[in-house]
Amino acid sequence: MMARRAAALLWRCLVVLFLGCQLAAPAQTTAASGAAPLRFGILPLGGAFESRNDWEPMLADLSRGLGRPVSVLSVNSYEALEQAIQRDQVDMAFLSGKMALDAVTQRRMNVVAQVTRHDGLPGYRALLLTRKTGTFTTLQGLLAEPERWRIARGESRSVSGFIVPQLQLFLPNHIVMETRFASEVVGTHQATALAVANGEADVATNNTADFERFRLQFPAEAERLQVIWESELIPHAQIVVRRDYSPEFQKKVQAFLVDYARAKGPRGDAERAVLKSLHDLAGFLPADNSSLLPAAKLAYQLARQSAMTAQWVNEAARQARLQRIENGYADQVAALRSAAP
Repeated sequence: MMARRAAALLWRCLVVLFLGCQLAAPAQTTAASGAAPLRFGILPLGGAFESRNDWEPMLADLSRGLGRPVSVLSVNSYEALEQAIQRDQVDMAFLSGKMALDAVTQRRMNVVAQVTRHDGLPGYRALLLTRKTGTFTTLQGLLAEPERWRIARGESRSVSGFIVPQLQLFLPNHIVMETRFASEVVGTHQATALAVANGEADVATNNTADFERFRLQFPAEAERLQVIWESELIPHAQIVVRRDYSPEFQKKVQAFLVDYARAKGPRGDAERAVLKSLHDLAGFLPADNSSLLPAAKLAYQLARQSAMTAQWVNEAARQARLQRIENGYADQVAALRSAAP
């Protein structure tokens, strides 16, 4: 059973890599309006197929609510989604942290809503996972000899898969994730957890929300894993919309999201069931670009700490880099506070 499941997962990944965005882009959502489809980009949390299937029911409701078709762009990496946003192939997107920050400050998008979960917490936590048994099982052992460990981590834009573990754990212990480990696997949270469970890596970055989902999808593999570190709370992901759309349209999207799954009766029950299956979401809260201030601070702290621990030709070069970081952060904060719709 395990071998068949692994083979199926590998085949899915190969298909997505081969076909790229062409396979993931079009979706079934239709509406009576003759307007061009709204292209909704999805942050890859599991596989591209799983993410697309998870989102399609809610996006079908969004299509009916807005009176125009919505298509899905579900890709296999953060980089692929970032490239689609750069090429203006995305009108709306579900993004977290650094990607949402870049979309707003560099790609002319606005935050309209932020997700909430059933646990009621204002965020989630990054995790480190290891197997319960074997040689590589403790945080103390990891920090003492990282060069002996194989790591499975998220892409550099992943908040819980890279940025927060680097910032809050590894750099304070003088460990640079990209260079100190024996080897590395870079992938989605599902892929990193599977890598450790199946013995292909010794430690994986992950997060509380995705590890809960992993437990449901891969119970046998999850049973082999344990959590050896948790981060501070990380703010939840946002929904962003291109600024090319009018403020009225952005408000309409926001109103739909905020009202979604809040009605009483059969319709509300059906919508709540959709969100429950969609990463166990509880709903959406109205938000604007200022909701990205915590993400900007995380990126600033990581850049500053990386500059402090890096090798420089002289102290003047280090100070020049630090000043550029300070100036860039100040500009971002100002833009986030002023560019809200």
